[in-house]
Amino acid sequence: MVVSSGATSVWKSGQGKGRRTTKGRQFDDVALANVRALLGDKPRRTDLLIEHLHLIQDKYGHLSADHLRALAEEMRLSQAEVYEVATFYAHFDVMDADQTPPPALTIRVCDSLACELAGAQQLMAKLKDGLDPSEVRVLRAPCMGRCDTAPVLEIGHNHIDNATSEKVDATIAAGDFHAHVPDYQTYATYAVEGGYSELKALREGKTSVDEVQDQVLASGLRGLGGAGFPSDRKWSFVRAEAGPRYLAVNGDEGEPGTFKDRYYLERTPHLFLEGMLIAAWAVDAEKCFIYMRDEYPAVLQILHDEIAQLESAGLVAQGYIDLRRGAGAYICGEESAMIESIEGKRGIPRHRPPFVARKGIFDQPTLVHNIETLYWITRICREGPEVLNSTTRNGRTGLRSYSISGRVKNAGIHLLPAGSTIADLIDAAGGMLDGHTFKAYQPGGPSAGILPASINDIPMDFDTLQPLGSFIGSAAIVVLSDKDSVKSAALNMLRFFEDESCGQCTPCRVGCGKAVKLMEAKTWDKPLLEELCTVMVDASICGLGQAAPNPIRLTMKHFADEV
Repeated sequence: MVVSSGATSVWKSGQGKGRRTTKGRQFDDVALANVRALLGDKPRRTDLLIEHLHLIQDKYGHLSADHLRALAEEMRLSQAEVYEVATFYAHFDVMDADQTPPPALTIRVCDSLACELAGAQQLMAKLKDGLDPSEVRVLRAPCMGRCDTAPVLEIGHNHIDNATSEKVDATIAAGDFHAHVPDYQTYATYAVEGGYSELKALREGKTSVDEVQDQVLASGLRGLGGAGFPSDRKWSFVRAEAGPRYLAVNGDEGEPGTFKDRYYLERTPHLFLEGMLIAAWAVDAEKCFIYMRDEYPAVLQILHDEIAQLESAGLVAQGYIDLRRGAGAYICGEESAMIESIEGKRGIPRHRPPFVARKGIFDQPTLVHNIETLYWITRICREGPEVLNSTTRNGRTGLRSYSISGRVKNAGIHLLPAGSTIADLIDAAGGMLDGHTFKAYQPGGPSAGILPASINDIPMDFDTLQPLGSFIGSAAIVVLSDKDSVKSAALNMLRFFEDESCGQCTPCRVGCGKAVKLMEAKTWDKPLLEELCTVMVDASICGLGQAAPNPIRLTMKHFADEV
């Protein structure tokens, strides 16, 4: 190369001050070999970035700067893109060259409301005091979807229900750090009992798409992820768009207090899978994506194994069902953020319109359904719309899977009429714990806020709680007693929102943090908090920031004596 300066030319041979490499961090040959060995013959597509990051995290326990640089080189991505995705998700441990990698063993203690009521904070403090931090790190974690067995923690990938320090010591001594897969209905058993007969009949043309859609309409089925949008209308919107079309399953049930999807997947996964394939058939989807939260390792194993069985049986082509693993981001429960994550990006909600039914995965029309919604689609096709619409209570029609936890005797999933009141739900859960008097309840996750025990005659269903400034959402019910502080419960919820905000918009990113600071005061500045709530509701991009003020407003309204 010749560099000219006036009349003088200087030859740059690469020696001396000449640059020997491109600008930026250089990849290490050993790290590159490690990454290539892990990826094997897997495609280097950009939408698989998060999957490839999981491979490195699982192998080495962290993501080193060298491995991130090597992965960027192998996938032909910028280092900045790989780094920003890796640092967005809570389950990736990104380490610079001068940082000490985390110890081999990590314990995550759930600090959601149900677990906090059950003593999670005290348990976490005891573990931190009793364990060697050089060998075990103890971290707080958002809801793990096991609120019925609170307090809960995860050692490696092994969940410990009704956790105690003694159980932790025993688990460490046994080296039992892997997920425990429960007994469930396998493909073989499901097929023997007539499973997939409905799907086969549809594929053979014995029933039309319109007939199936009419059944779903007659049943009254609505989206059970929380939004409550009529399921049959989603099909029409997607079918109206030119293909290729996709189906995306939102299995990221991160709303604290919710665990119904895990309940069904750990017992009857094929009722969900058949419903998914029926919906995919209805919209002529070229591919199905299942986005499953990383907090459910046993479910991920079940789905991995049973999808392989469907492929072996010839019910789906290999690769038709693409199982994607989340990485610890509550915001990915929002459908457009989930789609961004499926595409290998940060889970940041999109501005709408366009809606995902028109421009979803890879900018193609995408049908998005929740796990439980697809479970009911199978049952509707098999048993008729009467499986839902034949049940009525308090003027409401249908059934709801209520996740009930907190100060009740029999926490768990309770399938009850959609018109059930909170009093009915508590009765179904065995009543209040001995020595506890019903005081308040979370009706639909933190986003729904907190209502007082005096409001006990409202049907717990879609559209019934909105006049109260709340909503049912995914029916995540947490019951509080006279021994609990509603002020503390509201603070727990806002700390969750502060931690889980994606940071895209200022009203949510800054607002949640400011709200926590104001709520930590001995006495709340109510006018200032109300002003902050108004800004967050009016200006936040997605539902997280728009609903985060609900716990604040409802606490100030119904429990003014505490704040």
